[in-house]
Amino acid sequence: MSASPGGGSAPAPRRRTAWADGLDELRAAAVTEPGRLRMIGAVLALLVLVFGAATAWQVADRAAAADDVVGRSQPLSADAARIYRSLADADTTAAGGFLAGGEESRATRARYDHDLATAARLLVRASAGTPESDRAGEQIARLNSTLPQYAGLIETARTDNRQGLPLGGAYLRYANGRMRGELLPAARALYDAENDRLAADYDAAKTWPWGALVAGAAALAALAWAQRRHYRRTNRVFNRGLVAATAAALAVLVWLVTGHALARSGLSASYDRGARSLRVLNEARIDALQARGDENLTLVARGAVLTPDQKDFYEVGFRKGMTDLAGPGTRGAASSGSRLGTALALADDEAGRRPVREALARIRQWQARHAQARAADDKGDYQQALARVIGDDRPTRESFDRVDAALEQALAHEQQEFRSAADGGRAALGGLAVGAGVLAVLGAVGAVLGIARRLSEYR
Repeated sequence: MSASPGGGSAPAPRRRTAWADGLDELRAAAVTEPGRLRMIGAVLALLVLVFGAATAWQVADRAAAADDVVGRSQPLSADAARIYRSLADADTTAAGGFLAGGEESRATRARYDHDLATAARLLVRASAGTPESDRAGEQIARLNSTLPQYAGLIETARTDNRQGLPLGGAYLRYANGRMRGELLPAARALYDAENDRLAADYDAAKTWPWGALVAGAAALAALAWAQRRHYRRTNRVFNRGLVAATAAALAVLVWLVTGHALARSGLSASYDRGARSLRVLNEARIDALQARGDENLTLVARGAVLTPDQKDFYEVGFRKGMTDLAGPGTRGAASSGSRLGTALALADDEAGRRPVREALARIRQWQARHAQARAADDKGDYQQALARVIGDDRPTRESFDRVDAALEQALAHEQQEFRSAADGGRAALGGLAVGAGVLAVLGAVGAVLGIARRLSEYR
């Protein structure tokens, strides 16, 4: 131990850290060509691997969203529409059975029971895939709690009606008020929430994978620079390893752009040719059901329920439903802003347009028959009006059933169109995530081998 001039010992030299030693080695290597080549090889391999990992991650994310469109959100949206239709049809059927007198037909009772059972079953299925805290989950809970109350009111109305008690009509109108004021708004909110979920899944599936595209461009630029550097120093045109790495990275990039473009095209077609049409047709079918319910309740209430301007509440509702379906007027083509007009514009083939045209023709027939029923009722001939609505000789019931059947046929066609286009879109992403990972590894190996070939010249 050496002594300091003042007699004390000298401080021990500070030990260098491994990090500092590593930096010194890197600086020393950077001033030699072999060291530079090793660094270039490591950077190239890393860039190609990052590109492959980013591609695999982002493609897998978009493929999962596309799968959700087909396997989760669209089926849930369709179920929500069926819940709405089942509830509206149950209410319409109950009112129709009430008009038939004290003993409703077995078929009417079976249809009503089937509607309620369908709504309950679909609510159970929807709740299984929806968190209670979700906006859709809140509406499902609301429907589950209110539906038994509505069913109880209908049973009370039926019991009173069978006994000939006028109170039955009041219970029916009250049940209808609960349906319109609570159940159907909740079903509509559920339908809107599921459609929002569907739109979000579409957006997630169609968003361009910008991170992977930027990583791919960076990897190709670095590989091009390395090959140009190699040519300038050796006058050799090609380095097989670097060429292989470039080919692998380019293949991933072309596959990514082409596959995602095809997926976007297919998903966009499934939305334009399927999802949009399905939503319009579902709403048209719901409008028809509500119009039929209003028509029945016009005869049940017999003017007991009025609007603020002293018009028959249910007749006003019927006319609004017809306007929403086909536009103002009672004949001719559907207006462009109506449900059926929009459905005709969205249908892209004759198989899709034909049932919509049939529905429109039956709507016009329904309006004409309804006018005859209203004329009879206005003259005080209630039995004639009743026969025009639920009788056996060309009643409005027949027109409504044909409208509903035509819309159901149109829905089946558009559902097939949606599924075909969506399946084609998500198939374009099939294998891309795995393929990108494999090609990236091969590209990284190629870059390392290409640099190793150059390093062997210095030995």
